Amino acid sequence: MFRRGLERDMGMLFIFPQPQQLSFWMRNTAIPLDIGFFDSDGILREIHELRPFDERPVVSESTGLRFALEVNRGWFAAQGVSAGARLDLETLAEVLAQRNAVD
Repeated sequence: MFRRGLERDMGMLFIFPQPQQLSFWMRNTAIPLDIGFFDSDGILREIHELRPFDERPVVSESTGLRFALEVNRGWFAAQGVSAGARLDLETLAEVLAQRNAVD
């Protein structure tokens, strides 16, 4: 929330403790974003547009989701990333472990 910009190739990753249906909105967010919803295996199941300041929830169709990645509008398409792509969960776990060691 309250972001006015997002650097190219940057994003915000949300990690949920249990698989679930996800819902996001854009309260106080001024930039157009896309959101990708990933399941527990790191497989991209859905991509949705998020519109600036839109408080209507964007609800996933899938229910077994653990990760959400918000990026600049059009990033997934520009990178050729579509449903079926996979997060590298091993690398993600390593990065999170390093980050926790520093915090």
